[in-house]
Amino acid sequence: MRFANHRTVERIRATYPKGTRVELLKMSDPQAPPPGTRGTVVGVDDTASLIMVWDNGSRLNVIYGEDIVRRL
Repeated sequence: MRFANHRTVERIRATYPKGTRVELLKMSDPQAPPPGTRGTVVGVDDTASLIMVWDNGSRLNVIYGEDIVRRL
């Protein structure tokens, strides 16, 4: 896992503000929603991970440097 520095965290927060809609492309977790699942960003934590609410009810975060989403 890569750790984000302060500048990267701020860039991710600017790119994915609260309310941003995303689509999951890849997530390395056995509990992950399937690719194509859409969700809403509710915040970005201090590790640059996206705090999520997925449309299917999951709340699994998008981990910086591991998982891949695209903005809608």
